[in-house]
Amino acid sequence: MIPKFNRPVVLWLAVGWAGFAVLPWYAIDDGLWSFAWLDGYIADADHAPALFAALVADRPWLLTIGLFLLAPLAILTRPKNDPLYAGVLLAAGGLGLTYVLAQGFTVGLGGWRWEFLESAFGSLDVRQFGMGYGALLVSAAFLFLLSQGIAAKGAVNGDVFVVGSIALIIALVAAFIFFPVSRILISAVQDNEGAFAPGSFLDKLVSRDLWGLACVTANVNCGIAWNSLVLAIMVGVGTAGLGLAFALAVTRTAIRAKRMLRILTILPIITPPFVIGLAIILLFGRSGALSVFLEGTFGIEPSRWIYGFTGVWVAQMLAFTPIAFLVLIGVVEGVSPAMEEAAQTLRASRWQTFVTVSLPLIRPGLANAFLLGFIESLADFGNPMVLGGDFEVLSTSTFYAIVGAQNDQGRAAVLAIVLLAFTLTAFYAQRRWLGRKSYTTVTGKGDSGVHPTLPRQVTWMVYAAVVPWAALTFVIYAMIMFGGFVKLWGYDHSFTLAHYIDAFGIAWGEHGIVWAGAAWNSFSTTILVSAVSTVPTAIIGLLTAYLLVRQRFHGQDAFEFGTMLSFAIPGTVIGISYILAFNVPPIELTGTGAILVICFVFRNMPVGVRAGIAAMSQIDRSLDESSLTLGANSFTTLRRVVLPLLRPAIVAAIVFSFVRAMTAISAVIFLVSARYDMATSYIIGRVENGDYGLAIAYSSVLILVMVLVIVAVQAAVGQRKLGRRGTLKATGRPALEVGIP
Repeated sequence: MIPKFNRPVVLWLAVGWAGFAVLPWYAIDDGLWSFAWLDGYIADADHAPALFAALVADRPWLLTIGLFLLAPLAILTRPKNDPLYAGVLLAAGGLGLTYVLAQGFTVGLGGWRWEFLESAFGSLDVRQFGMGYGALLVSAAFLFLLSQGIAAKGAVNGDVFVVGSIALIIALVAAFIFFPVSRILISAVQDNEGAFAPGSFLDKLVSRDLWGLACVTANVNCGIAWNSLVLAIMVGVGTAGLGLAFALAVTRTAIRAKRMLRILTILPIITPPFVIGLAIILLFGRSGALSVFLEGTFGIEPSRWIYGFTGVWVAQMLAFTPIAFLVLIGVVEGVSPAMEEAAQTLRASRWQTFVTVSLPLIRPGLANAFLLGFIESLADFGNPMVLGGDFEVLSTSTFYAIVGAQNDQGRAAVLAIVLLAFTLTAFYAQRRWLGRKSYTTVTGKGDSGVHPTLPRQVTWMVYAAVVPWAALTFVIYAMIMFGGFVKLWGYDHSFTLAHYIDAFGIAWGEHGIVWAGAAWNSFSTTILVSAVSTVPTAIIGLLTAYLLVRQRFHGQDAFEFGTMLSFAIPGTVIGISYILAFNVPPIELTGTGAILVICFVFRNMPVGVRAGIAAMSQIDRSLDESSLTLGANSFTTLRRVVLPLLRPAIVAAIVFSFVRAMTAISAVIFLVSARYDMATSYIIGRVENGDYGLAIAYSSVLILVMVLVIVAVQAAVGQRKLGRRGTLKATGRPALEVGIP
């Protein structure tokens, strides 16, 4: 009889053998669920499992994989403390995974991929496509067998769930962040012909257009790097401040428009960025509605002030403040009223209580909000593209270096390295500011009370920040909604439904409903891809946050940096790197829906990580320890104790990942195909063709769909309950919470 503690090994062996002997080893063009691969299942090497491909299709190197899957059978009845148990699992898992990857990289579409292999082993006439479902299951089996062996050696107190989670996230980050990014970064030390050229790298790294400071002495723009850095700092500080103001307004003031404020704070995040830029142009441009009004009424001559730093900063403040709000509202809600009441009991004034108690406890949220705003600004592509003018930033310069007349991947790689340096510096500054202080406010003890009223001066500062931002946002979105119902926005304001009919028209044909609108294909694909990517994004993000906050292991700082790396790189670089990495074996994903899902998961995962870290920093470790003391394992503790207290972070991760997938453009523009077109690529095509009415109509439909999804997610996930805390209300009626956490 197999001992209970060895059953996970049996499970993963079963998974590995299913991938090796049952499912097709190579990728299937029509997908596994089409079942077209059953035609010629054994005889056709492209459809056969690895076992049969090795035996009947002249691919003997695949048989070695079976030997690594046989080895763990020898320790199924041995206890975990047996040295042979850990040794066999480490050898079988580690060597098996290494071998699977090695055979995939060494044999490609034309045989051997390197000349020295052909010289050593002779020519190879057999070709090998990208790895498919069978290879995926076998690789997963080897990975978790390896993690079982590491746990048996005593790593992280022998916790199999924690070690397996760390191994899974490291493998995913390595495969879908480090590997593709490394492919394009190699271009930094190559010339356009692919030859090694370190001198060219140094010339590009220290170029004047990147680091020039002529702006100090002349009325011109600084170097691209300085432009991006100053803009990112301004946006990070501004969005963190505005996000805190909105969080305080919603949770700590008696303002009556809380419901409207929640809706306004999510609108910018669910809108394609170039639509906000276009609305700003049509409002503040030389022929914009407000500019024309000011000229006709007060004689103020229109100017081009919105093109450049100011316009990009305004647009990014509108677009990224909701991200800071999503992070900060959970943190503000988590501050214990009892601590603030204790300060007032000791005769501290409301101002002293806010400055010395409330604000310091919000520091983790402020630091994370600043970091997200800083990185978002660096990686933003849409707003600088529309409003930048002659104000160059790293993201747009990278785009033009790749797809413009330059066609210089080396320059794009250098710009990406500069972005990584800025991001690493931001990480370091954040960690120094937070230090090693404790910010725990949620414990296992009863927690009742009502948050004290904000000081009068803080309340007025909150109103002064919130009201203008909300008013500007309302005007911009009113114009966006208005633009879909007029013939030609800005010139002919006659009412029409033609744009919506062209995009989403429905007709009746011989066989029933005909989706006649031009936007239906991209719309359905966008909804499907966004929905599919949302759940893994939230799961991986929150699991990563749990490991960072609740566990201690070697290389934790590098682990955290790796999980945030994709957020720091412009979408243009991510898109190109995915094309370079996944267009050829061993992983072929270009042109599929899977590459879009994977891109969204790992581009949006960092928000779930930061939101989870900010929320978990306030939950006392004693809650976890109590659960473990009562006999629960780490997985049960995470599911039954921690997750219920992370509902704001869960909503933040789900909401943000969905809407970012719906509105992403910079990476998507390189990854879409005729079969898998996305809404944003379709909309930007309409904008380039001057069809603003249809583009705005499509955008308004996307906004409506995302609002409905956000409300549904909020209702499904609910709110965490922290004791018997009261909520400050503007009226005597119960508070109604809608929209986002």
